[in-house]
Amino acid sequence: MKALTWQGTRNVAVEEVPDPTIEHATDAIVRITSSAICGSDLHLYELLGPFLDKGDILGHEPMGVVVEVGSGVRDLAVGDRIVIPFNISCGHCFFCLRGLQSQCETTQVKEYGSGAALFGYTKLYGQVPGGQAEYLRVPLADYNHIKIASDLPDERYLYLSDILPTAWQGVEYANVPEGGTLAVMGLGPVGQFAARIGAHRGYRVLAVDPVAERREMAARHGVEVFDLTDDVVAELRDLTDGRGADSVVDAVGMEAHGNAGVALVQKAVGLLPDPAARAVFDKGGIDRLAAVYASIDVVRRGGMVSLSGVYAGDADILPMKTLFDKQIGIRMGQCNVKRWTDDLMPLVEDLSDPLGVMDLMTHDAPLEDAPELYRTFQRKEDGCIKVVLRPSAA
Repeated sequence: MKALTWQGTRNVAVEEVPDPTIEHATDAIVRITSSAICGSDLHLYELLGPFLDKGDILGHEPMGVVVEVGSGVRDLAVGDRIVIPFNISCGHCFFCLRGLQSQCETTQVKEYGSGAALFGYTKLYGQVPGGQAEYLRVPLADYNHIKIASDLPDERYLYLSDILPTAWQGVEYANVPEGGTLAVMGLGPVGQFAARIGAHRGYRVLAVDPVAERREMAARHGVEVFDLTDDVVAELRDLTDGRGADSVVDAVGMEAHGNAGVALVQKAVGLLPDPAARAVFDKGGIDRLAAVYASIDVVRRGGMVSLSGVYAGDADILPMKTLFDKQIGIRMGQCNVKRWTDDLMPLVEDLSDPLGVMDLMTHDAPLEDAPELYRTFQRKEDGCIKVVLRPSAA
């Protein structure tokens, strides 16, 4: 089959690789019909090379049709149309039963002290082949699927794999008071949905992004949008009676704009030999924290900051005095995809499209175009906000 593989920093390629096979009785094989490029895939493209091997198959936002099931699979049959959550979880351990599927005890990657295994996301998360490919092996398939009953297009459902529940969880964790104000830092795909979810819930949503096309898209969904300027924090405070927003979602993560020094460190780490680079991740402060600092500045006293963007450093410096003095709460974490499926399914199937799932994709392309589209997405060129790949086997 054809698959998108990691070849090195800022270097991915579509290659012929062996077809996946049933390895355990609980596996299923899925023919991928759509697979999106996620903003966190860009961390692999740019930064997390020390945890990848040449030839690793990327991608963790897929959906498709079941073509084969193992002898132990009970809830899936050949021909079923499914979305595959990016978490790989069992559904019955201590954490899964508490809605913390991203911490699944059955699939935790204990070698690296990480939570549940993920599709297509480095040795840190199990080095499981990903879904930017013609076919995908799905472990523990009875639980790791979202079955689709309708004939609505893939784009209605595809984002249930990651970015839509990630945004939903981000807003949940932000604990916005009824009728309150939510600030969203970053209007990539997760930020787009976080802002729309906030508007759908009746909050006033103020969103910041340096890219005009992203601001224009969010504005179509009732969001007040702002460019990323030196004065934006003061501007948002002025719009909230001088106090700041009740809650903030940071949908940017470790490669935020700002701090050229840390940006240089990130690039240098990516060029180190893998063992040395992994040690820097373990002990170093390698995240660009501009979005976190702005979130802490713009939230009101007693407010909540919710981190949906991915961070990777274990020695990042946070303004603890400010956090303590302002009595700010912080909540974060990998999304627990299946915890939110029942909340989201009625919204994605609502033909009025309240969250605008049909107004996100900007680039619809065959799998063969993936290398160029990684570059386009990483550079924020050509109005690129969300790429959906269609593997040729589909």
